[in-house]
Amino acid sequence: MKRNIVIATVAAAALIGGGTVAAYASGDDDSASTQRQSTVRVADDRDDSAQEVAEDKAEDKAEDKAEAADDRADDRGDDATDDRTAADGAKVTAADAIAAALKHTPGTAVSADLDDDRSGVWEVSVVKADGTDHDVRVASDNGKVLGAQRDDDDDNDGREDLAALKGASVDAREAAEAAAANGTVTDVDLDDDGPAAWSVETTKGEWKVDLSTGKVTQDRDDD
Repeated sequence: MKRNIVIATVAAAALIGGGTVAAYASGDDDSASTQRQSTVRVADDRDDSAQEVAEDKAEDKAEDKAEAADDRADDRGDDATDDRTAADGAKVTAADAIAAALKHTPGTAVSADLDDDRSGVWEVSVVKADGTDHDVRVASDNGKVLGAQRDDDDDNDGREDLAALKGASVDAREAAEAAAANGTVTDVDLDDDGPAAWSVETTKGEWKVDLSTGKVTQDRDDD
């Protein structure tokens, strides 16, 4: 009788112990699963966060690019409006202003610019044979020379301009006349960044004038 009681007690203890072990084992599995799920969620959150940051940066870059393009367009529009306003009040053409400036200050005209600040003045840059640069101001209403002064801040630009124009068949006055068929000329300048040419701005756009042939083509560099 006592023997049976002992066996039953041992069996019950074994059964209880096994259940406890099973319970512990089951608990370990649930904890590991929960930890794995947490790790996956954290990784997913990091991926989502990185993607959002990348998308935000792309959007910011696109917006900055669009704003910069709008600003350039606005600036070109403002400049064009100012040029048209100045041109409307000018009775003296760029070619005539250059001729008047050269008569007053002999040399080589390398640029002519119509002020757009309502002052009604052409500013013509003339380089003398010694390479010195002189700014000659010509009234846009009557062609009278208002004054001239030497530009001491040219840093040898005058000599460089003379070198670029060596052998040229078309001067600044002729370039202005050639481009005038495409609107009222408001600016003539020597462009020597690439193959040297006259760069002329009119109320209808920007143009290149070949130094040898005088051929006029539209300037697409700033489009």
